[in-house]
Amino acid sequence: MSDQDSGASQTGDFDQDTNGDTNSEIEMDREDRHRNQQEAGLSSFSPSLRAVIRIKQKYQAMKRRRQDMALSLAAAGTTIGTPVRTSPKIFTFDTVNAFPHSLENTAHQKKKKRRRRNVLFPTHGGCRAPPKQDRSRAKPCLFLLLAIVFLQVYNAIENLDDHVLKYDLEGLEKTLRREVFGQQGAVEGLMSHLQEYLSTYIHNKPLVVSVHGPSGVGKSLLGRLLAGHFRSVVGEALVLQYYVLHHCPQEADALHCSQNLSSVISQMVERAEEEEKIPLLIFDEVEYMHTEILDALWKLVATKQSNEYLNVIYLFLSNLGHEKITNYLLHNSSSFSGTASGHGHLIKELTSVLRHTLDTQHPLWTEADIVPLGLLEKGHVMECFLEEITREGFYPDKANIERLAGEIEYYPRVGEHEYSQTGCKQVVAKVNLL
Repeated sequence: MSDQDSGASQTGDFDQDTNGDTNSEIEMDREDRHRNQQEAGLSSFSPSLRAVIRIKQKYQAMKRRRQDMALSLAAAGTTIGTPVRTSPKIFTFDTVNAFPHSLENTAHQKKKKRRRRNVLFPTHGGCRAPPKQDRSRAKPCLFLLLAIVFLQVYNAIENLDDHVLKYDLEGLEKTLRREVFGQQGAVEGLMSHLQEYLSTYIHNKPLVVSVHGPSGVGKSLLGRLLAGHFRSVVGEALVLQYYVLHHCPQEADALHCSQNLSSVISQMVERAEEEEKIPLLIFDEVEYMHTEILDALWKLVATKQSNEYLNVIYLFLSNLGHEKITNYLLHNSSSFSGTASGHGHLIKELTSVLRHTLDTQHPLWTEADIVPLGLLEKGHVMECFLEEITREGFYPDKANIERLAGEIEYYPRVGEHEYSQTGCKQVVAKVNLL
């Protein structure tokens, strides 16, 4: 009987399962039909509206299924979300008995640690504190000395900048580059000497610069520009322009001229020392200067003088060694390019050539820094004509300028260079004939 009952119950359960499955299938078919009917009815709407309706239908179907699942679980006797109960903890006295032992162990460990921290001293000696390290009293003095040195160096650098700015060397360089044609290397060399010397007021020797070049390349123009600039900076009384053929043309008066020149220089340097300025002494046409004057200048430059004689700039302008410059340029210009580096190398070579020539003429040149001026090319001569024609108020016709530049004599062409024999010396005379 039991087997029959169990078999009957199993068949009953199977029938219920099959009935449930068939019912769910029937409901799914109904929903699909209903959905298809709605989709057929909504085919006339826009795609976005149809998508919204489909989402709503899916949501309602999911909601129904959840409600059915909740009802089935409620019928089985369980509820959704009920927490699982755990058995309560049982209180015993074992934990209470074990707790004092743990407290005693921890207290004993703390006592041991505290005892270990104690320092043991000898029995006969008392407690002594560790000796204090004495701080060196020299450290604050050293820091103070470093601060003083730093401030002095900082103030010295600022004073150097102020001293250079007082002479306006940037403006001077712009003027020389604009007015002096074809001598960019010489201008750079001269400005480097001035920049280095005028960066400070205290010197161990005066600055002596000797500018050499053929006739008509801009030596006298360079001297006039420097004199005009320094007159505007240091004053008229601290600038001297000495023309040999004008101030001392006769050789018989050479000794008297040297004495007068020495007295004038002494007065200038004393006044410059009072005003804390550096005077400029320009000597033009030095190739005609007598030996007595050269000796007097050499004594002022070479011998140990007082401080006021060390803060002086001497500028000598002459055509001594112009044959060496001309021959060197005519034979070596083709090997140098027209770039700034090639021109700078050419100036260095000319300086060494002139040094060997001038040292044998007088000891004064051994104390001087040599700055050579090269020959002017045809393009530079045309620039001179353009400048002079514009200054005189004539129209700067290019054809007229080329015609005037063609009337000047030139050396045979050397590579790409065509040098003028007289430079810009005849430019003023030819413009006056217009």
